[in-house]
Amino acid sequence: MEQLSLFENENEPLASRLRPENLEEFVGQRHLLGKDKILYRLIENDRVPSMIFWGPPGVGKTTLARIIAHQTSARFITFSAVTSGIKDIRNVMQEAKVAHMQGAKTIIFVDEIHRFNKAQQDAFLPYVENGSITLIGATTENPSFEVNSALLSRCKVFVLKPLSEEDLVDLIKNALHSPKGFGNLTTDITDDMIRAIAQFANGDARSALTTLEMIILNAPEENGVIHVTKDNIIQSTSKKFLLYDKQGEEHYNLISALHKSMRNSDPDAAIYYLARMLEAGEDPIYIARRVTRFASEDIGLAEPKALEICVAAYQACHFIGMPECTVHLTEAVTFCALAPKSNALYLAYNQAAMDANKTMAEPVPLVLRNAETKLMKDLRYGEGYQYAHDAPNAITAMQCLPDSLKDRTYYQPTNYGLEKRYKEKLKTIKEWKKAHQEDDND
Repeated sequence: MEQLSLFENENEPLASRLRPENLEEFVGQRHLLGKDKILYRLIENDRVPSMIFWGPPGVGKTTLARIIAHQTSARFITFSAVTSGIKDIRNVMQEAKVAHMQGAKTIIFVDEIHRFNKAQQDAFLPYVENGSITLIGATTENPSFEVNSALLSRCKVFVLKPLSEEDLVDLIKNALHSPKGFGNLTTDITDDMIRAIAQFANGDARSALTTLEMIILNAPEENGVIHVTKDNIIQSTSKKFLLYDKQGEEHYNLISALHKSMRNSDPDAAIYYLARMLEAGEDPIYIARRVTRFASEDIGLAEPKALEICVAAYQACHFIGMPECTVHLTEAVTFCALAPKSNALYLAYNQAAMDANKTMAEPVPLVLRNAETKLMKDLRYGEGYQYAHDAPNAITAMQCLPDSLKDRTYYQPTNYGLEKRYKEKLKTIKEWKKAHQEDDND
């Protein structure tokens, strides 16, 4: 265990030891922190507004906040969603208000702001509004869903991106040569191995440095040289955890990708996104519900069997669960991808809903009302109603829409799949009704 002595005074994790202290040391986010970019200028000029850093783990949200703390003339206070209650927040806010009246600035940093409940977030709002504090929040979740709209509207959202492979390669090489990293060691590691670690980290700087540290700690040493082998890397990266949160942004990205792949008749892409969600732990029932919705929204009467197959897959997920139900969902997803597409039902409902919301006070035509009482009969409820089953071909020329909407057309079938037949049938029905309504008027 001689090798461990090399690290006996290095109890702090590598990622923490190498945390940048200024913008020049910060890796990645050039779209925000290039010297001609707005965030760089705001930090350099100590004119930081209330803002939220949104991005996946390990891209520098907390590090950036700490850099601001080092460079600002304001008091810098950090809150934890786990340990800070409403009382703690209000006490600090009151102190910040007094300081503001005396001309001092206070910056409040809230890591994982999405974990703060509504009441906690609301406690910040009046102080952000009156300028007593500058709020900086960091979150891995889409702030549109997790941050109160009133608070969000008063903050500038900066989106931090996963680090590129080249960024991570540079980060790893710096860790190998920096005195704060492994610069005091002689390490035998190839560029291909460094790149493999960068690829494994998938845009996450913390993951890259943690993996590197594990590899160096477990690599064999010979004559003062640490030799990193392919086997070391395989053992240290044997399980790659999918970057997926069932309540977060990636959740919505992937279900959107599945939906759009099916819509574009791409079964391979659809199956891939299905597998990616299921392997990451998504609830198969959730996917089955969304695919069932797709069957009517994007296929509809072009292939009515799509709805039957999707409902059956939903039931199968209930009956047998994971992992057996993966094949049922694959069947439903593949059928939907290959089926003819039509959004005619989706468009029909949306148009009808728009009219419905504008005409909520429009009375139902008397001819369609049930005459349940004598008064209703006296008011001519149901008078002139034509029972379709008593008519030849079970169809009448009776007008069902209110007068103000009588010429509206909501359902407009496409020429795809079975819907082409329904289009022809609907055309025949409408022509017959028009002719017989004209006869009735003569």
